[in-house]
Amino acid sequence: MEITQKTRNGVEIIFITGRLDAYNSNLVEKKLNEIIASGKINIVADLAGVEYISSSGLRVMLSSLKKLNKLDGALKLCSLQPYVGEVFEIAGFTQLFEIYDESNDAVSSFSDN
Repeated sequence: MEITQKTRNGVEIIFITGRLDAYNSNLVEKKLNEIIASGKINIVADLAGVEYISSSGLRVMLSSLKKLNKLDGALKLCSLQPYVGEVFEIAGFTQLFEIYDESNDAVSSFSDN
């Protein structure tokens, strides 16, 4: 599991690589909580490097989305691999999250609001 972060146009982007499962989801949750605690409430999670997501990974994403919504922020997703996109679809999460093909589109969507 690797998590890297960068800021573009005032939006925090986290790039996640590896399996987002019960073993690793706590690392992603910790990173997202650190970003939120630092006052940054517009976040894009780039999942191009995630080949597998479990219910634990979905829980982390949903939990972070709820925290950010309460702060008038947002968690947007991009670059979902086909399997990961299918899991989001089956779980009904495509109705909850804004999902983009690439990080540039997700970042730009914040300034469109």
